[in-house]
Amino acid sequence: MAIQDFVLRQVMRAKMKDVPKEQQEQIMNLVQKNPELFKKIGEEIDRRVKKGGENQMKATMEVMKKYRAELQDLMR
Repeated sequence: MAIQDFVLRQVMRAKMKDVPKEQQEQIMNLVQKNPELFKKIGEEIDRRVKKGGENQMKATMEVMKKYRAELQDLMR
């Protein structure tokens, strides 16, 4: 599992290179708490963008609204 965590952190850092370091850490900690939730969110966003033709930002905002309660629970 340690190798998987390391790889996940490296990929996330590459994707979030413009995000401040402390926010990167917060996001990575949330993802590590419930990776399946973030996988589900990512897949739903991709589906809406690719199949629905929706704008990336709009799709992200809509999906995040849908999972708001679960995300808030992770932040507690």
